[in-house]
Amino acid sequence: MSRPSAAALPGRLDQLFPQALRRTLVELRRDLHQHPELSGQEERTAAALHAALARVEPARLERVAGTGLVARISGRDSSRALVAVRGDIDALPISEATGLPFASEHPGVMHACGHDVHATWAVGAAHLLTACPAAGDVLIVLQPAEETGRGAQAVLDSGALDGVAAIFGAHVDRRFVVGEVVAQEGPLAAAADTFEIELVGTGAHAARPHEAADAIVGVGALIGALQTIVSRRVNPAYPAVVSIGSVHAGSAPNVLPDRATLTGTLRATDPDTRRLLVEEVRRIAEATAAVYRLRAEVAIGLGPPPLVNPPTPASWARRAAAAVLGEAAIVPLGFLNMGGEDFAAYLERMPGCFLRIGAREQGGEPIPAHSPRFYPAEESIFVGAAVLAEAARVASEAVS
Repeated sequence: MSRPSAAALPGRLDQLFPQALRRTLVELRRDLHQHPELSGQEERTAAALHAALARVEPARLERVAGTGLVARISGRDSSRALVAVRGDIDALPISEATGLPFASEHPGVMHACGHDVHATWAVGAAHLLTACPAAGDVLIVLQPAEETGRGAQAVLDSGALDGVAAIFGAHVDRRFVVGEVVAQEGPLAAAADTFEIELVGTGAHAARPHEAADAIVGVGALIGALQTIVSRRVNPAYPAVVSIGSVHAGSAPNVLPDRATLTGTLRATDPDTRRLLVEEVRRIAEATAAVYRLRAEVAIGLGPPPLVNPPTPASWARRAAAAVLGEAAIVPLGFLNMGGEDFAAYLERMPGCFLRIGAREQGGEPIPAHSPRFYPAEESIFVGAAVLAEAARVASEAVS
Protein backbone atom coordinates (compact mmCIF):
# COMPACT_ATOMS: atom_id res chain seq x y z
CA MET A 1 0.00 0.00 0.00
CA SER A 2 1.15 3.54 -0.72
CA ARG A 3 2.18 5.84 2.12
CA PRO A 4 0.94 9.29 1.09
CA SER A 5 2.49 11.18 3.99
CA ALA A 6 5.84 10.56 2.31
CA ALA A 7 4.81 10.22 -1.35
CA ALA A 8 5.03 13.00 -3.91
CA LEU A 9 1.62 14.36 -4.89
CA PRO A 10 0.59 15.43 -8.40
CA GLY A 11 0.20 19.00 -9.64
CA ARG A 12 0.24 21.73 -7.00
CA LEU A 13 -0.73 19.37 -4.19
CA ASP A 14 2.70 19.21 -2.56
CA GLN A 15 2.45 22.95 -1.90
CA LEU A 16 -1.17 22.83 -0.74
CA PHE A 17 -0.74 20.06 1.84
CA PRO A 18 2.04 20.43 4.41
CA GLN A 19 3.17 17.22 6.06
CA ALA A 20 1.25 17.86 9.28
CA LEU A 21 -2.04 18.26 7.40
CA ARG A 22 -1.31 15.15 5.34
CA ARG A 23 -0.79 13.11 8.48
CA THR A 24 -3.97 14.49 10.03
CA LEU A 25 -6.08 13.57 7.01
CA VAL A 26 -4.55 10.12 6.57
CA GLU A 27 -5.08 9.34 10.25
CA LEU A 28 -8.70 10.47 9.98
CA ARG A 29 -9.33 8.35 6.92
CA ARG A 30 -7.79 5.26 8.51
CA ASP A 31 -9.81 5.74 11.67
CA LEU A 32 -13.03 6.01 9.65
CA HIS A 33 -12.07 2.95 7.60
CA GLN A 34 -11.34 0.92 10.71
CA HIS A 35 -14.68 1.80 12.30
CA PRO A 36 -17.26 1.73 9.47
CA GLU A 37 -20.95 2.22 10.18
CA LEU A 38 -24.00 1.44 8.06
CA SER A 39 -26.46 3.98 6.68
CA GLY A 40 -28.28 5.89 9.41
CA GLN A 41 -26.03 4.41 12.12
CA GLU A 42 -23.00 6.67 11.61
CA GLU A 43 -22.85 7.96 15.20
CA ARG A 44 -19.15 7.33 15.87
CA THR A 45 -18.33 8.51 12.36
CA ALA A 46 -20.25 11.74 12.92
CA ALA A 47 -18.48 12.33 16.24
CA ALA A 48 -15.04 11.83 14.65
CA LEU A 49 -15.88 14.15 11.77
CA HIS A 50 -17.37 16.76 14.10
CA ALA A 51 -14.09 16.81 16.03
CA ALA A 52 -12.09 17.04 12.79
CA LEU A 53 -14.15 19.94 11.45
CA ALA A 54 -14.14 21.77 14.78
CA ARG A 55 -10.35 22.13 14.42
CA VAL A 56 -10.80 24.56 11.50
CA GLU A 57 -13.13 26.68 13.66
CA PRO A 58 -16.00 27.01 11.18
CA ALA A 59 -18.51 29.82 11.50
CA ARG A 60 -21.16 27.17 12.22
CA LEU A 61 -21.07 23.42 12.74
CA GLU A 62 -24.29 21.46 13.21
CA ARG A 63 -25.80 17.99 12.97
CA VAL A 64 -28.40 17.49 10.24
CA ALA A 65 -30.44 14.57 8.91
CA GLY A 66 -29.70 12.46 11.98
CA THR A 67 -26.04 11.58 11.60
CA GLY A 68 -25.04 14.20 9.03
CA LEU A 69 -22.97 17.34 9.56
CA VAL A 70 -22.81 20.76 7.93
CA ALA A 71 -19.96 23.19 8.60
CA ARG A 72 -20.03 26.76 7.31
CA ILE A 73 -16.59 27.98 6.23
CA SER A 74 -16.45 31.76 6.03
CA GLY A 75 -15.60 33.36 2.71
CA ARG A 76 -14.17 36.78 2.06
CA ASP A 77 -17.66 38.32 1.84
CA SER A 78 -20.65 36.61 3.45
CA SER A 79 -23.03 38.51 1.14
CA ARG A 80 -21.67 36.63 -1.88
CA ALA A 81 -23.17 33.39 -3.21
CA LEU A 82 -23.23 30.35 -0.92
CA VAL A 83 -21.64 27.18 -2.36
CA ALA A 84 -21.52 23.62 -0.96
CA VAL A 85 -19.09 20.69 -1.05
CA ARG A 86 -20.52 17.28 -0.20
CA GLY A 87 -18.89 14.09 1.07
CA ASP A 88 -20.79 10.94 2.07
CA ILE A 89 -19.96 8.92 5.18
CA ASP A 90 -21.74 5.54 5.33
CA ALA A 91 -20.36 2.03 4.80
CA LEU A 92 -21.70 -1.20 3.31
CA PRO A 93 -22.70 -4.62 4.73
CA ILE A 94 -19.64 -6.36 3.24
CA SER A 95 -16.90 -8.38 4.96
CA GLU A 96 -13.54 -6.77 4.23
CA ALA A 97 -10.78 -8.74 2.48
CA THR A 98 -8.22 -6.01 1.72
CA GLY A 99 -5.58 -7.09 4.20
CA LEU A 100 -5.04 -3.44 5.15
CA PRO A 101 -3.44 -2.88 8.57
CA PHE A 102 -6.37 -0.58 9.36
CA ALA A 103 -9.06 -2.93 8.02
CA SER A 104 -12.56 -2.86 9.45
CA GLU A 105 -12.92 -3.96 13.05
CA HIS A 106 -16.68 -4.44 12.55
CA PRO A 107 -17.46 -7.89 11.13
CA GLY A 108 -19.60 -7.72 8.02
CA VAL A 109 -19.28 -3.94 7.65
CA MET A 110 -16.77 -2.24 5.36
CA HIS A 111 -16.03 1.01 3.57
CA ALA A 112 -16.17 -0.77 0.21
CA CYS A 113 -17.22 2.33 -1.74
CA GLY A 114 -14.67 4.87 -0.56
CA HIS A 115 -16.93 6.99 1.62
CA ASP A 116 -14.20 7.09 4.26
CA VAL A 117 -12.07 8.91 1.68
CA HIS A 118 -14.98 11.12 0.57
CA ALA A 119 -15.60 12.23 4.15
CA THR A 120 -11.89 12.86 4.66
CA TRP A 121 -11.44 14.93 1.53
CA ALA A 122 -14.43 17.05 2.53
CA VAL A 123 -12.60 17.78 5.79
CA GLY A 124 -9.47 18.47 3.72
CA ALA A 125 -11.45 20.93 1.59
CA ALA A 126 -12.53 22.69 4.79
CA HIS A 127 -8.86 23.14 5.74
CA LEU A 128 -8.00 24.52 2.29
CA LEU A 129 -10.98 26.89 2.22
CA THR A 130 -10.09 28.16 5.67
CA ALA A 131 -6.53 28.85 4.58
CA CYS A 132 -7.58 30.37 1.25
CA PRO A 133 -11.27 31.38 1.41
CA ALA A 134 -13.71 31.48 -1.47
CA ALA A 135 -15.48 34.71 -2.40
CA GLY A 136 -18.54 33.68 -0.40
CA ASP A 137 -19.17 31.17 2.37
CA VAL A 138 -18.90 27.44 1.66
CA LEU A 139 -20.88 24.67 3.34
CA ILE A 140 -19.04 21.41 3.96
CA VAL A 141 -21.77 18.75 3.89
CA LEU A 142 -21.05 15.33 5.38
CA GLN A 143 -24.03 13.29 4.28
CA PRO A 144 -25.25 10.02 5.80
CA ALA A 145 -27.10 7.16 4.12
CA GLU A 146 -25.98 7.52 0.51
CA GLU A 147 -26.03 3.76 0.06
CA THR A 148 -29.77 3.65 0.79
CA GLY A 149 -30.43 6.52 -1.62
CA ARG A 150 -32.16 8.52 1.13
CA GLY A 151 -29.42 10.65 2.66
CA ALA A 152 -29.30 13.49 0.17
CA GLN A 153 -33.05 14.05 0.32
CA ALA A 154 -32.89 14.02 4.12
CA VAL A 155 -30.25 16.75 4.05
CA LEU A 156 -32.39 18.78 1.65
CA ASP A 157 -35.47 18.28 3.81
CA SER A 158 -33.56 19.60 6.82
CA GLY A 159 -33.28 23.00 5.16
CA ALA A 160 -29.52 23.08 5.72
CA LEU A 161 -28.86 23.77 2.03
CA ASP A 162 -31.49 26.46 1.52
CA GLY A 163 -29.91 29.30 -0.41
CA VAL A 164 -27.04 27.26 -1.84
CA ALA A 165 -26.21 28.47 -5.36
CA ALA A 166 -24.06 25.50 -6.44
CA ILE A 167 -22.89 22.16 -5.03
CA PHE A 168 -19.97 19.86 -5.84
CA GLY A 169 -19.20 16.28 -4.93
CA ALA A 170 -17.06 13.42 -6.17
CA HIS A 171 -16.44 9.68 -6.01
CA VAL A 172 -13.20 7.72 -5.92
CA ASP A 173 -12.71 5.47 -8.94
CA ARG A 174 -9.97 2.87 -9.37
CA ARG A 175 -10.53 2.78 -13.12
CA PHE A 176 -8.48 5.99 -13.15
CA VAL A 177 -5.04 6.59 -11.67
CA VAL A 178 -4.38 9.13 -8.95
CA GLY A 179 -4.21 12.57 -10.53
CA GLU A 180 -6.90 11.90 -13.18
CA VAL A 181 -10.27 13.62 -12.81
CA VAL A 182 -13.55 13.20 -14.70
CA ALA A 183 -15.51 16.47 -14.77
CA GLN A 184 -17.92 16.30 -17.67
CA GLU A 185 -21.43 17.41 -18.48
CA GLY A 186 -24.25 15.01 -19.19
CA PRO A 187 -25.34 11.70 -17.60
CA LEU A 188 -22.91 10.39 -14.99
CA ALA A 189 -25.13 7.93 -13.08
CA ALA A 190 -28.47 6.25 -13.57
CA ALA A 191 -31.71 6.30 -11.64
CA ALA A 192 -31.63 3.36 -9.25
CA ASP A 193 -35.08 2.09 -8.32
CA THR A 194 -35.87 -1.17 -6.54
CA PHE A 195 -38.67 -3.70 -6.86
CA GLU A 196 -40.02 -6.55 -4.78
CA ILE A 197 -42.46 -9.04 -6.27
CA GLU A 198 -44.23 -11.66 -4.20
CA LEU A 199 -46.08 -14.41 -6.06
CA VAL A 200 -48.79 -15.95 -3.92
CA GLY A 201 -50.40 -19.30 -4.71
CA THR A 202 -51.31 -22.43 -2.77
CA GLY A 203 -48.90 -24.94 -1.31
CA ALA A 204 -49.02 -28.72 -1.56
CA HIS A 205 -47.03 -31.92 -1.16
CA ALA A 206 -44.25 -32.23 -3.74
CA ALA A 207 -45.67 -35.61 -4.75
CA ARG A 208 -48.97 -33.99 -5.78
CA PRO A 209 -48.12 -30.78 -7.66
CA HIS A 210 -51.53 -30.70 -9.35
CA GLU A 211 -52.98 -29.71 -6.00
CA ALA A 212 -50.82 -26.56 -5.83
CA ALA A 213 -50.65 -23.22 -7.53
CA ASP A 214 -46.87 -23.48 -7.64
CA ALA A 215 -45.13 -20.20 -6.81
CA ILE A 216 -41.68 -21.62 -7.63
CA VAL A 217 -42.65 -22.49 -11.19
CA GLY A 218 -44.18 -19.03 -11.51
CA VAL A 219 -41.12 -17.21 -10.21
CA GLY A 220 -38.91 -19.22 -12.57
CA ALA A 221 -40.97 -18.03 -15.52
CA LEU A 222 -41.01 -14.49 -14.17
CA ILE A 223 -37.22 -14.31 -13.94
CA GLY A 224 -36.88 -14.97 -17.65
CA ALA A 225 -39.80 -12.72 -18.60
CA LEU A 226 -38.36 -9.70 -16.77
CA GLN A 227 -35.21 -9.92 -18.86
CA THR A 228 -37.25 -9.18 -21.99
CA ILE A 229 -38.01 -5.64 -20.77
CA VAL A 230 -34.65 -4.25 -21.86
CA SER A 231 -34.26 -6.47 -24.92
CA ARG A 232 -37.78 -6.02 -26.30
CA ARG A 233 -39.46 -2.99 -24.74
CA VAL A 234 -36.71 -0.37 -24.34
CA ASN A 235 -35.43 1.56 -27.33
CA PRO A 236 -31.83 0.31 -27.84
CA ALA A 237 -30.67 3.94 -28.06
CA TYR A 238 -31.51 4.43 -24.36
CA PRO A 239 -29.49 2.61 -21.68
CA ALA A 240 -31.39 0.48 -19.19
CA VAL A 241 -30.67 -2.40 -16.82
CA VAL A 242 -33.06 -4.77 -15.03
CA SER A 243 -31.25 -6.93 -12.47
CA ILE A 244 -32.65 -9.54 -10.08
CA GLY A 245 -30.68 -9.62 -6.85
CA SER A 246 -32.50 -12.15 -4.68
CA VAL A 247 -35.01 -15.00 -4.95
CA HIS A 248 -36.56 -16.61 -1.88
CA ALA A 249 -38.96 -19.57 -1.79
CA GLY A 250 -39.54 -22.81 0.01
CA SER A 251 -38.42 -24.50 3.20
CA ALA A 252 -38.08 -28.20 2.37
CA PRO A 253 -37.42 -30.37 -0.70
CA ASN A 254 -40.75 -32.19 -0.44
CA VAL A 255 -42.96 -29.11 0.04
CA LEU A 256 -44.30 -26.86 -2.69
CA PRO A 257 -44.46 -23.41 -1.04
CA ASP A 258 -47.43 -21.12 -1.38
CA ARG A 259 -45.31 -18.04 -2.16
CA ALA A 260 -42.04 -16.88 -3.67
CA THR A 261 -40.37 -13.48 -3.56
CA LEU A 262 -37.81 -11.84 -5.79
CA THR A 263 -36.16 -8.45 -5.56
CA GLY A 264 -34.07 -6.39 -7.93
CA THR A 265 -33.13 -3.01 -9.34
CA LEU A 266 -34.18 -0.90 -12.31
CA ARG A 267 -31.71 1.55 -13.84
CA ALA A 268 -32.16 4.18 -16.53
CA THR A 269 -30.66 7.55 -17.44
CA ASP A 270 -33.78 9.32 -18.71
CA PRO A 271 -37.25 9.83 -17.15
CA ASP A 272 -39.28 8.15 -19.89
CA THR A 273 -37.26 4.95 -19.79
CA ARG A 274 -37.39 4.99 -16.02
CA ARG A 275 -41.21 5.10 -16.11
CA LEU A 276 -41.33 2.37 -18.75
CA LEU A 277 -39.26 -0.01 -16.61
CA VAL A 278 -41.61 0.42 -13.65
CA GLU A 279 -44.71 -0.06 -15.81
CA GLU A 280 -43.31 -3.18 -17.48
CA VAL A 281 -42.27 -4.81 -14.22
CA ARG A 282 -45.83 -4.46 -12.94
CA ARG A 283 -47.42 -5.63 -16.19
CA ILE A 284 -45.19 -8.68 -16.64
CA ALA A 285 -45.43 -9.72 -12.99
CA GLU A 286 -49.22 -9.58 -13.00
CA ALA A 287 -49.55 -11.32 -16.37
CA THR A 288 -47.10 -14.10 -15.48
CA ALA A 289 -48.84 -14.65 -12.17
CA ALA A 290 -52.17 -15.04 -13.94
CA VAL A 291 -50.76 -17.72 -16.26
CA TYR A 292 -49.73 -19.84 -13.28
CA ARG A 293 -52.87 -19.18 -11.18
CA LEU A 294 -50.95 -16.95 -8.80
CA ARG A 295 -51.40 -13.45 -7.44
CA ALA A 296 -48.61 -10.88 -7.86
CA GLU A 297 -47.94 -8.25 -5.20
CA VAL A 298 -45.55 -5.68 -6.64
CA ALA A 299 -43.78 -2.96 -4.63
CA ILE A 300 -41.60 -0.35 -6.33
CA GLY A 301 -39.16 1.78 -4.37
CA LEU A 302 -38.11 4.92 -6.20
CA GLY A 303 -34.45 5.63 -5.54
CA PRO A 304 -32.15 8.43 -6.69
CA PRO A 305 -33.02 10.04 -10.04
CA PRO A 306 -30.52 10.06 -12.91
CA LEU A 307 -27.46 12.18 -12.20
CA VAL A 308 -26.92 14.60 -15.09
CA ASN A 309 -24.23 17.27 -14.78
CA PRO A 310 -25.30 20.61 -16.31
CA PRO A 311 -22.81 22.24 -18.72
CA THR A 312 -21.94 25.40 -16.76
CA PRO A 313 -21.14 23.81 -13.37
CA ALA A 314 -19.20 21.09 -15.18
CA SER A 315 -17.09 23.81 -16.80
CA TRP A 316 -16.40 25.27 -13.36
CA ALA A 317 -15.26 21.85 -12.13
CA ARG A 318 -12.96 21.42 -15.14
CA ARG A 319 -11.42 24.84 -14.50
CA ALA A 320 -10.80 23.82 -10.92
CA ALA A 321 -9.20 20.50 -11.84
CA ALA A 322 -6.98 22.17 -14.43
CA ALA A 323 -5.90 24.83 -11.94
CA VAL A 324 -4.86 22.21 -9.39
CA LEU A 325 -3.54 19.40 -11.60
CA GLY A 326 -3.11 20.79 -15.13
CA GLU A 327 -5.24 20.29 -18.24
CA ALA A 328 -3.82 16.81 -18.89
CA ALA A 329 -5.42 15.55 -15.67
CA ILE A 330 -8.95 15.95 -17.07
CA VAL A 331 -10.05 12.70 -18.70
CA PRO A 332 -13.37 11.45 -20.13
CA LEU A 333 -15.43 8.89 -18.28
CA GLY A 334 -15.32 6.72 -21.38
CA PHE A 335 -18.45 4.69 -20.58
CA LEU A 336 -21.98 5.20 -19.28
CA ASN A 337 -22.17 4.49 -15.57
CA MET A 338 -25.40 2.70 -14.65
CA GLY A 339 -24.76 2.84 -10.92
CA GLY A 340 -26.93 5.09 -8.76
CA GLU A 341 -25.78 8.15 -6.79
CA ASP A 342 -28.08 10.18 -4.59
CA PHE A 343 -26.11 13.38 -5.26
CA ALA A 344 -28.63 13.55 -8.12
CA ALA A 345 -31.22 14.79 -5.61
CA TYR A 346 -29.16 17.94 -5.03
CA LEU A 347 -28.93 18.59 -8.77
CA GLU A 348 -32.72 18.57 -9.01
CA ARG A 349 -32.73 21.50 -6.57
CA MET A 350 -29.60 23.50 -7.50
CA PRO A 351 -26.77 23.66 -10.07
CA GLY A 352 -23.73 21.52 -9.44
CA CYS A 353 -21.32 18.91 -10.71
CA PHE A 354 -20.34 15.43 -9.60
CA LEU A 355 -16.82 14.26 -10.43
CA ARG A 356 -14.88 11.01 -10.51
CA ILE A 357 -11.48 11.13 -8.82
CA GLY A 358 -8.79 8.65 -9.85
CA ALA A 359 -7.91 6.36 -6.95
CA ARG A 360 -5.62 3.70 -8.46
CA GLU A 361 -1.95 3.75 -7.63
CA GLN A 362 0.45 3.46 -10.58
CA GLY A 363 0.59 -0.19 -11.60
CA GLY A 364 -2.41 -1.14 -9.45
CA GLU A 365 -5.42 -3.10 -10.60
CA PRO A 366 -8.84 -1.51 -11.18
CA ILE A 367 -10.65 -3.17 -8.25
CA PRO A 368 -14.39 -2.44 -8.47
CA ALA A 369 -16.28 -0.63 -5.74
CA HIS A 370 -18.56 -2.75 -3.56
CA SER A 371 -15.92 -5.48 -3.64
CA PRO A 372 -14.48 -6.93 -0.39
CA ARG A 373 -11.04 -6.05 -1.79
CA PHE A 374 -11.78 -2.43 -2.70
CA TYR A 375 -9.54 0.33 -1.40
CA PRO A 376 -8.67 3.77 -2.84
CA ALA A 377 -5.07 4.93 -2.98
CA GLU A 378 -4.72 7.43 -0.15
CA GLU A 379 -3.23 10.12 -2.39
CA SER A 380 -6.74 10.50 -3.80
CA ILE A 381 -7.69 12.21 -0.52
CA PHE A 382 -5.59 15.21 -1.47
CA VAL A 383 -6.72 15.31 -5.09
CA GLY A 384 -10.38 15.28 -4.06
CA ALA A 385 -9.92 17.88 -1.33
CA ALA A 386 -8.01 20.30 -3.56
CA VAL A 387 -10.24 19.97 -6.62
CA LEU A 388 -13.47 20.31 -4.65
CA ALA A 389 -12.17 23.30 -2.71
CA GLU A 390 -11.09 24.98 -5.93
CA ALA A 391 -14.43 24.17 -7.59
CA ALA A 392 -16.14 25.95 -4.69
CA ARG A 393 -13.91 28.99 -5.22
CA VAL A 394 -14.52 29.07 -8.98
CA ALA A 395 -18.29 28.73 -8.55
CA SER A 396 -18.39 31.31 -5.79
CA GLU A 397 -16.79 33.87 -8.12
CA ALA A 398 -18.91 32.87 -11.10
CA VAL A 399 -22.35 33.02 -9.46
CA SER A 400 -21.76 36.04 -7.21
